[in-house]
Amino acid sequence: MGPAIVLVNNGLIEDIVEKMPANIHTDCIDIGDKVLLPGFVDTHVHINEPGRTEWEGFNTATRSAIAGGITTLVDMPLNSSPVTTSVASFQFKLEAAKEHLHAHCGFWAGVVPGNHQEIAGLIQAGVFGFKAFLSPSGIVDFPNVNESDLSRVMPLIARHRLPLLVHCELEDTAGLPLQKDPFSYYEYLASRPPAWEHNAVALMTRLCETYNCRVHIVHISSAGSLKIIENAKAKGLPLTAETAQHYLYFEAENISNGRTEFKCAPPIRDRANNDLLWKGLENGTIDFVATDHSPAPPELKQIQTGDFTRAWGGIASLQFAFPALWTEAKKRNFSLVDVCAGLSEKPALLA
Repeated sequence: MGPAIVLVNNGLIEDIVEKMPANIHTDCIDIGDKVLLPGFVDTHVHINEPGRTEWEGFNTATRSAIAGGITTLVDMPLNSSPVTTSVASFQFKLEAAKEHLHAHCGFWAGVVPGNHQEIAGLIQAGVFGFKAFLSPSGIVDFPNVNESDLSRVMPLIARHRLPLLVHCELEDTAGLPLQKDPFSYYEYLASRPPAWEHNAVALMTRLCETYNCRVHIVHISSAGSLKIIENAKAKGLPLTAETAQHYLYFEAENISNGRTEFKCAPPIRDRANNDLLWKGLENGTIDFVATDHSPAPPELKQIQTGDFTRAWGGIASLQFAFPALWTEAKKRNFSLVDVCAGLSEKPALLA
């Protein structure tokens, strides 16, 4: 579609047309240098309510989303308490969300060891799909799964054609140096090497093929994962991937020691790696960008101490999703249409 006219009636968009219909008489609004864009969709948001509402709740999270142009988001099954791993906990979360939403909100449920009998009920209750961790999540009541756990649930998820979202890091500390300096960003970066991600992505690619289950790799941080994903897509596997704004905007070279506000998992890597992530986004290996919005109080982020070994791993970024991405994208000759596809159309297809 080329140039078009947006028809608005009583504050609601009624249609998008190439020419003004002859039977419509209305006022035209010139928005000048502003840009009219579709509402963004963020499918990776940790709202934390109920149970940890002081970290973030539906009221503030959805207000932040709207402030940043995000009109639809999908809430992760952690870090709320209880975590969303059963029908009962899902209903509890729905009750907590009532009267507090300022944007459209959907929900993922969690896969954890032992909750395979809850999967069918959660599907029936209306979750959009499931999230699992292959390494410790940081939340005790949301433990990571192994291949055996996934093999029990993926056939059922596949039958319903829902996606399984996976945090891809397979921890292997053999041979890794201990983090001696708790304030060193580079020691933190070295403590979660790219191989953890590559091995996990390879595992999920194999399981995706075995069960023909939609698999979505969340927050790709290492460019070394891109070839694995590219090969899976070339085989026609139902596998998709996202990265996050912080992996595209920030660079390890510019993160000083003690700056725990930059701690996340997987970690923010170096400039050369992140340039390759941009190429992966450009060529479609990475499908879209999602924030992985994961707020926490300053004391949990260890802002005062600068201790990476104790700081919560998560970056709060909902309202900055578009400006952060566009600031870098326009330097690399991405168009607004490209950015809107990565923030609206493609994440909507996942959910």
